[in-house]
Amino acid sequence: MTPPELILHGYWRSGTSYRTRIALELKRLEYGQVTHDLRTGAHRLETYRSMAPQGLVPVLEEGEYYLPQSPAILEFLEERYPEPPLLPTNHYERATVRAMCAVIGCDIHPLNNLRVMNAIRDDLGADDDAVKAWVTKWMASGFEALEEMVIKHGNKYAFGNSPTMVECYLVPQVYSAERFDVDMTPYPKLMRVVEHARNNAQIAAAHPDRQPDAD
Repeated sequence: MTPPELILHGYWRSGTSYRTRIALELKRLEYGQVTHDLRTGAHRLETYRSMAPQGLVPVLEEGEYYLPQSPAILEFLEERYPEPPLLPTNHYERATVRAMCAVIGCDIHPLNNLRVMNAIRDDLGADDDAVKAWVTKWMASGFEALEEMVIKHGNKYAFGNSPTMVECYLVPQVYSAERFDVDMTPYPKLMRVVEHARNNAQIAAAHPDRQPDAD
């Protein structure tokens, strides 16, 4: 039986949409894309919120199902389409990969996404320099921990010699850091595996600039 078509509802520059595209590409899955431009508030329209009650991207559509929240989507893809795997087979190694993902997904990205930066500007009166300082502080804190984890667990990739879910999280977060001119020189091991990952054809295909809705 042919599986239902996968459709990714997202936005080209969204970090969480980017990480989901990486997973889809690494799984070599065919999928369509529907863009919801965050700059125009398309994600706040009732038609979109019927799929994603928080009004956040991305949402993965498969048949009659609409799955919000990129961590849940990545876990769904791993279970639904297990080959090639993005998690190791060993219980402890899987937990380690998930922990590395959580450093980004729980402790870096939520503090520097668009709605948080807008709140800092609008609610707290922060100027561009203050926003950049905020972003740099929390990215640096997370990257410091990830550098040590990559030293311990990495090889060609952030964990071992094959791409895992860590790349889904890490590559977009470094892309965001570079957009904000965050100094990445303190993290040489981390940047080495990121550069290797960027040369992976599937990961490269997920880059924001290569998406149909990119500026």
